[in-house]
Amino acid sequence: MGKAVNFFRLWENMGMKETFGERLRSLRMERELGQIQLAEALDVGKSIISLWELDKCEPTLSHLVAIALFFNVSIDYLAGIA
Repeated sequence: MGKAVNFFRLWENMGMKETFGERLRSLRMERELGQIQLAEALDVGKSIISLWELDKCEPTLSHLVAIALFFNVSIDYLAGIA
């Protein structure tokens, strides 16, 4: 089995301006939500929101879909390719 791909590093290499974590934080702040409020809405722990926003870990596909639906944005936008 091959080495896992770190998409945060791929974004940097592709010249993306914002990481997933930065976009998530921006969306959360635009809605004036705290990390705890967002965590409750997505049914995850507050620490997960912090880790995502700091680009310390990546969300699962199901969480990515939930985030996109919650903020009414595309997964492409969250991934920094739109």
